Amino acid sequence: MSLQESGEMYLETIYVLSKNKDIVRSIDVGEHMGYSKPSVSRAIGVLKEEGLVKKEANGNLSLTEAGKILAQRIYERHTLLSKLFMDLGVDEKTAIDDACRIEHYISDTTFEAIKKHVNQYHPSRKL
Repeated sequence: MSLQESGEMYLETIYVLSKNKDIVRSIDVGEHMGYSKPSVSRAIGVLKEEGLVKKEANGNLSLTEAGKILAQRIYERHTLLSKLFMDLGVDEKTAIDDACRIEHYISDTTFEAIKKHVNQYHPSRKL
């Protein structure tokens, strides 16, 4: 399955919100991302069709097991790359923005090599 960057951003947002809230609703996602209700509704519909998100009758959103695995993968990339860029001296905003773009396109091979390097040479950043 090949999910577009925007779909991955929605999954990551649901994942991040669910770490801090018991209930995640479409309105929470829209507010967090700065998107309109119709845009969020369309995106959630696509993610439901892909089997990555469940929307209950009361409007609560949750990630399926496949959705959670993908969201955790994206979040790990975002977190590690952001920290690495800041360690290299990049300011926080730029590091986070760049990590957000790169996390969707970096190959598994390259990311695993970066992760191995960070774990070996920066033990305080170990994942």
